[in-house]
Amino acid sequence: MQLSQRLAPLSFNVFADMDRAKALAKAAGQDLIDLSLGSSDLPAPPKALEAIAQSLSDSTTYGYSLFSNTQAFRQAAAQWYTDKFDIPVDPETEVLPLIGSQEGTAHLPLAILNPGDFALLQDPSYPSHSGGVFLAGGQVYPMPLLAENGFLPVLADIPPAVLSQAKMMVLSYPHNPTTAIAPLSFLQETVAFCQKHNLVLVHDAPYLDFVFDTFSQAPKKQSIAPSIFQADPEKTVSIEFFTMSKSYSMGGFRVGYAIGNTELIQALRQVKACIDFNQYQGILNGAIAALTGLQEVVRETVDIFRQRRDVFVGALDRIGWPVPTPSATMYVWAKLPEAWANNSVGFCVDLVKNTGVAVAPGAGFGKAGEGYVRFALVHKSEVLSRAVEKISVFLQKC
Repeated sequence: MQLSQRLAPLSFNVFADMDRAKALAKAAGQDLIDLSLGSSDLPAPPKALEAIAQSLSDSTTYGYSLFSNTQAFRQAAAQWYTDKFDIPVDPETEVLPLIGSQEGTAHLPLAILNPGDFALLQDPSYPSHSGGVFLAGGQVYPMPLLAENGFLPVLADIPPAVLSQAKMMVLSYPHNPTTAIAPLSFLQETVAFCQKHNLVLVHDAPYLDFVFDTFSQAPKKQSIAPSIFQADPEKTVSIEFFTMSKSYSMGGFRVGYAIGNTELIQALRQVKACIDFNQYQGILNGAIAALTGLQEVVRETVDIFRQRRDVFVGALDRIGWPVPTPSATMYVWAKLPEAWANNSVGFCVDLVKNTGVAVAPGAGFGKAGEGYVRFALVHKSEVLSRAVEKISVFLQKC
């Protein structure tokens, strides 16, 4: 049987490879502590769950959800965004519901790229960013994110020959996996760059809320990272993706949305119409309840992850593995000890095999991610401390 050549670039997937390693470790009797996936262990907002439960007894929610059926959700998303950033959003032309933001980032290249066109992607980056480009027949130009540059790409380093064939640039801040936040000044520079070179600017922003500030300084307001539309308020070249998975701990419900340039929203809508309908209406009702309800739940969630961050970073430091304290996201991006500097996959496979602690290898996020691992802080602090104890034993035996 001959399969499509477009599957070849997708043969290495960090999550699939680690899933196999975790399964082997579990089968061998290891007590698994999974820090490899950014899947929140916290409960979804009670109001969201109540709305979903009430929908189950309403037979009018059982049918297909076409675009017109998502109006209430689109209105809620638009209002949430306007309240957060003071930027007006038209729910009819500038919002599109998604089955998680990953769907949007993977499908958008089909609407933008012709075969052979370049997409400018961060390196390291979330795997679906490159996956969507490859499925569209495009080429990836990796923009290295280095610690000495604050994990921001250097736009001046992009070769003119690549720019002449490029159609889109994908950014994601706060950044997974490096945890970096892009200042508004950089986003403004990038918008101007994309306008100059006629590029679509895609901003994948699931961690907008996940910024760790000192809540005592602003007890009633939550720090948030910049939106791309604070740099491109007229939505001239930009589209931004958001998901309910992080801020509202609703990963399994698969709800997200795109906000952006009307032409881009319409193009993505055309692609989406060929592939799927929307979620069950009851799930959208739950998302509406989360977006329109009291937002203390978001602040509480971020504060829990800030506490976990402090516990985990402190524990690593005590075992002799100092790492920078992340200012955002639910991750710790750690440079590997010298003995494992060029073998992040080997480190992760050996670690889970010998200790049951699963982490994500930096190489799975791109060439520039080699030499790092990503820890997801998706367990209680006592479990994170136990994981570090196991890591300490493992490092001593290496």
